[in-house]
Amino acid sequence: MALLKRSGPKAQRDPEGKMPLMEHLRELRNRVFIALAAVAVGLVIGWLVSEQMWELLKEPYCSAPQSRDLTGECSLTYNGIFSSFFITLKLSLMVALVLASPVWLYQIWAFVTPALYRTEKRYTLGFMAMAIPLFAMGAVLSYLIMDTALGFLLSFSLDGTVATIAIDEYLDYVLIMLLIFGVSFELPLLLVFLNVLGVLPRATVAKHRRLVIFLMFVFGALVTPGGDPVTMMALAAPMIVLFAAAELVMYLLERGKSDPYAQLGDDQASELPDDDTPLDVEDGRQEEDSGSAR
Repeated sequence: MALLKRSGPKAQRDPEGKMPLMEHLRELRNRVFIALAAVAVGLVIGWLVSEQMWELLKEPYCSAPQSRDLTGECSLTYNGIFSSFFITLKLSLMVALVLASPVWLYQIWAFVTPALYRTEKRYTLGFMAMAIPLFAMGAVLSYLIMDTALGFLLSFSLDGTVATIAIDEYLDYVLIMLLIFGVSFELPLLLVFLNVLGVLPRATVAKHRRLVIFLMFVFGALVTPGGDPVTMMALAAPMIVLFAAAELVMYLLERGKSDPYAQLGDDQASELPDDDTPLDVEDGRQEEDSGSAR
């Protein structure tokens, strides 16, 4: 820790974002500390609202008739004396990560920003602004179809059997569903990002469009817990729509790049013609040519 201790006045930040290794380590330490502090505050809030959050998360399971086979009402089980404590802690941590996401996402952004050019900062900020709503849309969709998916999976119960699902197992299922849907909704945004970097042309995407759509259904079947067709279709269909939207955005971006002045930055000047003739003489020639044409 002595190596990370400041030994003098605050160093002037380089306008190009360059700084010594120790300055990078100090900044990383400070930003990690701020992110962890935000998560800690969110953890306290999550602990206070854990009961309400649990009522919300267990609703998809309670809508299935099999949830009442054990006691006549919606019930989940847990094993061990300390299990209830760690389950509440896990639930509170899930709430904390969501509540503190603006803080730790900003810390990641602020740490990476100095190394980017102006145009890269603009694109990255736009992608982050779109990534958060897309992830939220995927998470909300997974919650809305979770009751149907659970009802389908639990419908295969044999006669004379009772489902005794543990709370931590159910929480893992919910968390996996939220993450899979949220991250899957980011894949079309990744295509646009690769197109902006010049790595993935739109022509390549259009050429393999049918294969990509087929792979989306395969992806939905492989990553969804249980592999039921309800969840697979609910994941693949929005991804196809987002893929079409991403291809449209790639088309518009490449169309804008075809303009020779579209790629110029805010502080760049356009190129002048190679002809050294003064502009007023050139204008006079154009007027003479138009007069002779008349």
